[in-house]
Amino acid sequence: MPPRFVLASRSPRRRQILELAGWPFDVQESHADETIPPGTPPDEAVQLLARRKVETVMSSFPDAYVLGADTIVVCDGRLLGKPRTEEEAFAMLRQLSGRTHDVWTGVAIALPQGSITSFAEKTAVTFWELDDEEIAAYIATGEPMDKAGAYGIQGRAALFVKRIEGDYLTVVGLPLSRTVRELRRLGWPPA
Repeated sequence: MPPRFVLASRSPRRRQILELAGWPFDVQESHADETIPPGTPPDEAVQLLARRKVETVMSSFPDAYVLGADTIVVCDGRLLGKPRTEEEAFAMLRQLSGRTHDVWTGVAIALPQGSITSFAEKTAVTFWELDDEEIAAYIATGEPMDKAGAYGIQGRAALFVKRIEGDYLTVVGLPLSRTVRELRRLGWPPA
């Protein structure tokens, strides 16, 4: 019997992206610590968080491929995770207004024998200038509250985006083309 494939995420966006690969997979929410040690570079931070997610799930699926991912936004060297309050969301969106920022997504893959590999992808996103009213209206939708940098490019925040440079799906939360290539290199799907 071939090994199972497990997505260690509660994100509906990551689930939808992974479905594009056409493989059957199970979903197991990870309850990993999402604290980033101060001074950790963005590429290392997202890989660390993705690895933690995989580690919390792989013990329940020792014979499976387990995939985890994490996304952060970086502006002026400051890592922007998920806002805890509407005020914090407003401050993040104000900071991103009219500027280019980087979105990093880290991916970790656990193999059936227990080893873990990871990588990070970066996409640059430029926002139009945003006024306080459009920021407040966006926050009122509730959409920014569970997203890194307080926005979802695949949702209403698409109206804010002037330009992207890189993989759009990295910004959504899973760089699918790179992930599929890495999985193939690691033996998934099994022959």
